[in-house]
Amino acid sequence: MPSVISLLTDFGPSGVAVSEMKATIFGITPEARLVDICHTIKPQNIPEAARILSRSPFYFPDGTVHIYVVDPGVGTARRPLITRIGAQTFVGPDNGTLTLALRRAQEEGWPTAFYHINQPQYWRPKISNIFHGRDIFAPVAAHLANGVPVEAVGSPITDPVLLPLPRVEKTSTGVRGQVAVAVAHFGNLITNIHAKDLESWEGVTVRIYGGEGRMTDIHGLVRTFGDKPVGELVALIGSDDELVIAEVNGHAANRIGAGVGDVVEVILNGQ
Repeated sequence: MPSVISLLTDFGPSGVAVSEMKATIFGITPEARLVDICHTIKPQNIPEAARILSRSPFYFPDGTVHIYVVDPGVGTARRPLITRIGAQTFVGPDNGTLTLALRRAQEEGWPTAFYHINQPQYWRPKISNIFHGRDIFAPVAAHLANGVPVEAVGSPITDPVLLPLPRVEKTSTGVRGQVAVAVAHFGNLITNIHAKDLESWEGVTVRIYGGEGRMTDIHGLVRTFGDKPVGELVALIGSDDELVIAEVNGHAANRIGAGVGDVVEVILNGQ
């Protein structure tokens, strides 16, 4: 079966960067199946990429190689990295992009391993200081997909860069988290609070602190968006068990004036 290689970047929907990465891969493993996870990460937004990489890659078949390039430190001393998480392999910069995926691995009990990519024979012959996605990560991923052992491509390390991304806190009235992603297309606010963070969600109040000190309360959860009339704010558990705030057929981020990093509290019934 042909190998699967996924790509995630902040290169945007236009331009030639992604196509040059794909061309490099096909030059090494022409039978590979390439899947675009996302190329519209906000420029240099490592936390946004981290959230996507904590969920999407784990729907892929075992043995998939995932390339991620959100790399503001390209050309500096930051290391190129191979990371094994369970049966998935990741190739990209050692800059904390995998922080949330590694937290998930810890929670799920998945094994992890890390390798500093330091064998240039598996890179392109000429290396640009500003395009390691094409010149290092793409060829390394292709060689791994072709069956080259990871130990031949890099040396084991134990100290990958991790970001101090906020965790959900228990409070006297429930839990406190924050908006992790604002989905621009629909305006939904995806939080870092998950269904497992509370034993019961019955009768909760979801409180969002938006811009200019604005506070918005949503009472109770719905099962899906259409459970409430058009224009009403709702809270629900999303497709990956995360708390989502939305406006039915509207744009919650604009209406509430909230965005990434704003505080969200879940208050238990009777508190």
